[in-house]
Amino acid sequence: MYLRKFAVIALMKVAVILALAITIVSVMCLNASSAEKVLTISFDASDLKTLDPHMAATTPDRAAVDMIFNGLVRYKPGDISKIEPDLAKSIPEPKILPNGKQEWVFELKKGVMVHPFKGYPNGYELKAEDVVYSLKRATNPKISAYAGEYKGMEFEAIGDYKVRITLEKPISPALFLPKVADYAGGFIVPKKAVEKLGNDAFKTNPVGTGPFMFKNYKPMESVELVANRRYFRGKPRLDKVVIKYMPDISSREMALRKGEVDVAEGLREQVWVEKIRKLENISPLIFGPGETVTIHLNIAEGPFKNEKIRKAVCYALNRDEFVEFFGTPAEPLYSPVPAKYLPGGLTRDEVAEKGLEYRFNPEKAKRLLEEAGVGKGFSVELVTSERASYRRTYESIQAQLRKVGIDLKLRVVDHSTMHSMIRKDVNPLVVYICWRPNADVFLTRFYHSDSIVVTGKSPDTNFSHYDRIDELIEKARIETNLDRQAQLWKEAQERILEDAAAYPLFILGFVFGCNERVDWGYEIKSTLALYPQITEKTSVK
Repeated sequence: MYLRKFAVIALMKVAVILALAITIVSVMCLNASSAEKVLTISFDASDLKTLDPHMAATTPDRAAVDMIFNGLVRYKPGDISKIEPDLAKSIPEPKILPNGKQEWVFELKKGVMVHPFKGYPNGYELKAEDVVYSLKRATNPKISAYAGEYKGMEFEAIGDYKVRITLEKPISPALFLPKVADYAGGFIVPKKAVEKLGNDAFKTNPVGTGPFMFKNYKPMESVELVANRRYFRGKPRLDKVVIKYMPDISSREMALRKGEVDVAEGLREQVWVEKIRKLENISPLIFGPGETVTIHLNIAEGPFKNEKIRKAVCYALNRDEFVEFFGTPAEPLYSPVPAKYLPGGLTRDEVAEKGLEYRFNPEKAKRLLEEAGVGKGFSVELVTSERASYRRTYESIQAQLRKVGIDLKLRVVDHSTMHSMIRKDVNPLVVYICWRPNADVFLTRFYHSDSIVVTGKSPDTNFSHYDRIDELIEKARIETNLDRQAQLWKEAQERILEDAAAYPLFILGFVFGCNERVDWGYEIKSTLALYPQITEKTSVK
């Protein structure tokens, strides 16, 4: 009797223990499933400059706006060789009108919701008037860094869900679609949000239609984005994305090692890549097409107004040294448009055949300086970004030019300040690191007279003050025969190199350190967003 009673009590205790265990496990599973999925990414920058997509130019700014906004079409995440519909239902075929103009009519997807903002707690449905407003806004040089891209274009809403874009002169789809893609001026900003907030407030309170919504900005610290649960492609797998500004590479590395950040912008150098490969659960991510690194020399005023001095700079520089220094992420560049990736670029053989390679020859550089009357050398004051890719490139140029008597006095400023200053024409020699979607954009934005900084009709990034190939650029733009178009682009670049208005240095791939718990949700081959794109499919394990 006693033993039976004892057995019953023992079984009851076991049952209670099992029940408690099941409860604990259930709670743990519930907490795990309900825990926020947060991805933290750190960038080599002190702070943001703007989150207005029509003005965003720096890597961290463009990374943030990429998650907040959409275009009519988009580059397929991870593969820029393919363009697919975004806000538009499909990619239309262009029509040539009786008056010779070209017409594109986009039909919008229905039910695309603008993020909530003051006065609109539930947002509102994006309509054709928003798209027309945004594209017209992108044409205004006072509030758009990409205004030169939209010259000769007209925009009209046809009802609520159709947008007509008319071009004064026909161009190929390869040149047109990037203008309305998720890149630069092609990002669509909602009319009511911009008008409600104002252009200045919009810079730090962006409102879009993308997979993530702006929540918070802490100056010189971070930007916080949260999931747009009504995103038209589906609810994002991440609940939150935190963008951290960490200009010191040691701090970014340490944060990555400790798990304080999941992704960190790295040094685009072989040594750093090898260091990251040795870390547990962390891998380097190297992807293209990267960015072109080009020196632009002011031909209008200052010391480089003299062509012999410009050519002396070209002969004094050694591309191989730059490529050797940066290692795996770098490859030499011989023309303003990279021939490896884009039609219309010049190969090394083509440049050499024309005598425009400017192969390293310091003695010839010194002779040219003597002929220019500055054989004893001279000094130039320049500003550079604190970002390693800029600062180290400038420092390498400084070391090489010093050997022929040209002394570059460098002042390091934060990245956004450098962008502002060079657009005010403070540097007679500008290193610019970027990528552009085609030859026309490269040539228009850097070498057309309309794009000359400060004084151009649509000031952009023509730091060279170059005005000698406008006709070639415009002729190539409307040429529908691809072979003839490419040839015109090559001819334009030959002139740039002949005049030594620019010296192409190298192409630099993107390098990030990533915790292996990050699942991007797609294969990363290439991106124009300057970072490994975070989409609605991105998650963390």
